[in-house]
Amino acid sequence: MAPSELVDILSPNSIAIIGASRNPAKRGHRSLRKLLDDGYAGAIYPINPKESEICGVRCLPDLGSLPGPVDLALVCTPAATVVSVIAECAAKGVRGAVVLAGGFAEAGADGSQLQDAMLAAARAGGVRIVGPNTSGMFNTHKACNLVGFSNLLKGSIGLLSQSGNMTLSLVTEAHGNGHVGLSTYLGIGNEADIRFDEYLDYFAGDPNTNVVIAYVEGLKDGRRFLNALRRISPEKPVVIYKSGRTSAGRSSAKSHSGALAGEYAVSEAVLRQAGAILAHRSDEILPMAEALSLLPSLRSRRLAILADGGGHATVAADALSERGLALAPLSEDTRRRLTAELPPAASVINPVDVAGGTDSDPSVFATCAEILLQDPMVDGLLISGLYGGYAVRFSQDLLSAEIDATNLIGAMPRRFGKPIVVHSLYGALQADKRPLPILEVHRAGIPVHSSLETAVRCMQALAECGEMGRAFAALPPQRAQRGAVFEEVLARCRTEGRRVVLEHEGRASLRDFGLDLTPALLAVNEKEAEEAFRRLGTKPVAMKIVSRDILHKTEAGGVKLDIGDVASVRSGFLEIVANVKAAVINPNIAGVLVTPMASKGGVELIVGVVRDASYGPIMMFGLGGVLVELLRDVVFRALPISRNDAFTMLDEIKAKAVLDGVRGGAPVDRDALADFMVSISDLVEAFPEIDELDLNPIHAYPDGLAVSDVRILLTASSIVRSSKQGIET
Repeated sequence: MAPSELVDILSPNSIAIIGASRNPAKRGHRSLRKLLDDGYAGAIYPINPKESEICGVRCLPDLGSLPGPVDLALVCTPAATVVSVIAECAAKGVRGAVVLAGGFAEAGADGSQLQDAMLAAARAGGVRIVGPNTSGMFNTHKACNLVGFSNLLKGSIGLLSQSGNMTLSLVTEAHGNGHVGLSTYLGIGNEADIRFDEYLDYFAGDPNTNVVIAYVEGLKDGRRFLNALRRISPEKPVVIYKSGRTSAGRSSAKSHSGALAGEYAVSEAVLRQAGAILAHRSDEILPMAEALSLLPSLRSRRLAILADGGGHATVAADALSERGLALAPLSEDTRRRLTAELPPAASVINPVDVAGGTDSDPSVFATCAEILLQDPMVDGLLISGLYGGYAVRFSQDLLSAEIDATNLIGAMPRRFGKPIVVHSLYGALQADKRPLPILEVHRAGIPVHSSLETAVRCMQALAECGEMGRAFAALPPQRAQRGAVFEEVLARCRTEGRRVVLEHEGRASLRDFGLDLTPALLAVNEKEAEEAFRRLGTKPVAMKIVSRDILHKTEAGGVKLDIGDVASVRSGFLEIVANVKAAVINPNIAGVLVTPMASKGGVELIVGVVRDASYGPIMMFGLGGVLVELLRDVVFRALPISRNDAFTMLDEIKAKAVLDGVRGGAPVDRDALADFMVSISDLVEAFPEIDELDLNPIHAYPDGLAVSDVRILLTASSIVRSSKQGIET
């Protein structure tokens, strides 16, 4: 990608520190001290009218005294001063400002007004704002540390975070590891000006960053974030930890889709769809990022395990399976070559157990690793056990051989294009106490972990990264043209001031959009119901109330099923109307819909769309029918979806096996189902007036689909009534 317009700000050649201080406890002192200690090569301008110099650097009384434009200002003054400070920055041509102070939008209405005033001053003068309410930023490759962290190791992992404490945790973990280097950190803060997605675009063009970590609590504009994620993730992996996994869904939603669209369930699905590698535990964030920064992604999920004990071999195999990874079947030639290198007790059927064959000669590990990686069925290698500690466990005489083996193994990921991750019993020792072989494993560019589960999670991340790259080959469809029938329906809804699209209108709209739906006829009295029954010519039929006031028809007694004769049609019509009038005060009844009953068999599914406040329109797919909210076996994607997205949704529900037929039954028509889902995506993309859509149940058969119920709810803003009535809510 082209360099971001934020480069001058986030990789600055000149910095003004507004509120520079002699007090070592204050940020205006610590930041200046760190810039000097770390050897920042750019110009530094401390601003303090009461001091002539701080830390040996001449102070300026105000921003107006700057000799010229400055790339970045670090604002260390209280919130009440910030508006005037930003106005001075604008007057002097300062390109960007890091505003540390809190007390803005996060503090309530008064703070929001202050934030708006700050933003107005910034935009009037072209100043970009990091924050406010941010812990700051650093750029290790520029020696620009405006946070005050010590012992930062220069590296290739970028960091975005909405939490200063999470940042401190990750930086501390990186320091404790001793081998994980960071490139640039950006504290998101209130995101008043520079948005999350703009920071991602910066990292996409940053030559010093090849992996990004993002700690996300909430997104102001999830749609923009997803688009930026799609731009960066094909080239640079993005590891995201999304907090708030236990938040409840929106109970006020009027559809199954809305009721089931809990915040985290949606976030996880759409972030993964856009290319994110999701971390679910805080202690796996940095290991995953390290592996992705050092190693090639997996071409498949087929791995080999090389262990020096049966216990570790078995535990490793279990951990791989639990993470959806597979043991590669080894070729006869691979097994023959391993047998020639190892003692008779060794197991050469994956997982490979060297059975003491390396105790006196660690170089055998390198030989076996090479043999395994040469097997075309093996796309990655997990080493588990004592490796990296043979000189400690057995004899210092093995030190040289273990280091030589490590150097050979360290070159193999690049040589074969296949990743290697090491699980070692000695991996947990502190860097200054580790035996030299473990240090050499790290230095060779091979991730080492004392936790076998963490090592396997890293392999899973490498597999996900490879799969993401292949999935992006299938681009989302182009936005479809608006359908004429639905345009007419919208006009009618506006005239009548209703958000509810009646079912016969929704069905007609879907058919006009190219979707094959079973016929349905609207009857306004029992005589028309009889005529509809005769015209359909199929038995039995279903009868359903059509009313703007009734979304859940069954609960109101507005549904009759398996009606097979004229007399039952007449009585069914009258009973449905009576039930509805008893359940709802003065309902607006458009009529009763008569439609053929769905054929027996098939699988009941649901396809729905809900408009998420952050991510925009979201499609839901899963098991449908009356138990949909009880079973909650559903998955989500952001619109528009591609055909590949649709197929992955089919495979992600827990009950996916039922789609392939159970107890000898035929599988459903997956192609028809995927095409149907893409068409619904096209419809909702074409009509942003659609707020919620439910098609439930959809009966999926081996030779097609049948939609039994259609519900469409429009956005309140799209239903403009007369000036007296305003907008229906």
